[in-house]
Amino acid sequence: MTEQQIIKAISKVDGLGGMTVNERLYVCGLMDEFDKAIIVDKNKAKKILELLALTNLQSKKL
Repeated sequence: MTEQQIIKAISKVDGLGGMTVNERLYVCGLMDEFDKAIIVDKNKAKKILELLALTNLQSKKL
């Protein structure tokens, strides 16, 4: 999954601010992607967490 695909998945969900990280991963459909990244690509896992923390993806230049 590319960074753009991850951003697209996250941007489809409203109200991430009130959720835990695990809830955010789950509702965005990124749980498996994150679990795989933890093992294979820690930088990607870190990027997923950074992207999940954003409240407005549209205003962030990537």
